[in-house]
Amino acid sequence: MVDLRSQYERLKADIDSAVAGVISSTAFIKGPDVRLFEEDLQRYLGIRHVISCANGTDALQIAMMALGLKPGDEVITTNFTFIATVEVIELLGLKTVLVEPEPGTFNISPEAIRKAITPRTRAIVPVHLFGQCADMEQITAMAQQHGIHIIEDTAQATGAEYRFSDGTVKKAGTMGIIGCTSFFPSKNLGCYGDGGALFTDNDELAALIRSITNHGMKVRYYHDTIGVNSRLDTLQAAILRVKLRHLDEFNEARAKAAAFYDNELSGLPGISIPERNPFSTHIFHQYTLKIDGGRRNDLRECLENEGIPSMIYYPVPLHMQKAYLHLGYHADDFPVTSRLSEEVLSLPMHTEMDDEQLAYITGCIRSKFN
Repeated sequence: MVDLRSQYERLKADIDSAVAGVISSTAFIKGPDVRLFEEDLQRYLGIRHVISCANGTDALQIAMMALGLKPGDEVITTNFTFIATVEVIELLGLKTVLVEPEPGTFNISPEAIRKAITPRTRAIVPVHLFGQCADMEQITAMAQQHGIHIIEDTAQATGAEYRFSDGTVKKAGTMGIIGCTSFFPSKNLGCYGDGGALFTDNDELAALIRSITNHGMKVRYYHDTIGVNSRLDTLQAAILRVKLRHLDEFNEARAKAAAFYDNELSGLPGISIPERNPFSTHIFHQYTLKIDGGRRNDLRECLENEGIPSMIYYPVPLHMQKAYLHLGYHADDFPVTSRLSEEVLSLPMHTEMDDEQLAYITGCIRSKFN
């Protein structure tokens, strides 16, 4: 699904040098590369503050802690996403409010958000799923109208751009009060372990977030707030500094692979290629098809028999996960999510794909559906 080895071999000299520099310095925790990476990413995103942390799940939790959300406060998010988005809401004793995605783009539905807002709603967590931005213009307008925080989950869309109707362009993660991301190795900006970050333009909030990530300290051994231990280690920061310089190139390579898939798979009966939002670029963290007629699993088995990996993101809706049945939803409460869970299939997608690989994958699919 993701060829990290070939990407490493292409960047080997620079990555090996960066890693060796950290080992030589022995500054493994909060070494200079952590600050330098945060500054590099700030410039790339066009935002005042990037605060790194241990992983993307921590980033979401820290964001909710920093905003002072209290048990019982309602947080609206999509039912079609990875579990981490809901996990932290429940860990903090907040109230999870799930809503449907758009059936074409897979992103959270603004209309579903509108219907779910109550006087107890304190935050909305739009997830920029699979690599393109949710409809932030509509979501931002609703949030401003009701005084609700937006926490962007941009773990799958680092570098994607959103164009507002007035022509303003902003990168994913920079439109809400806080943006959160993951640097898990398979992400389009991934390290060689776990890592994450939060983004904000708010100076006071940035200082609080930085304190929370470090046990609630601003001055060493003086704890002003309850915090956690969540740090990006220096080795990962050094690797990310190298890879950030290639991020636009990585995203262009993914887009090229997606265009090949589009050309070969468009119009096949029973297959829907990924729908694009007109207001967002797409960096294709995943290239996700919809297979109707109950043939998804047959196609997956066919691909597996030809040595082609594929993945189902996500096979079980959040409201039907055993750990979250206490939320009180019923099986048929989310027909869009439930149908997507039965139809979606993600194909291999990474920066090192060549035309021969793509032709082999699409040829297998075409032979099954022509």
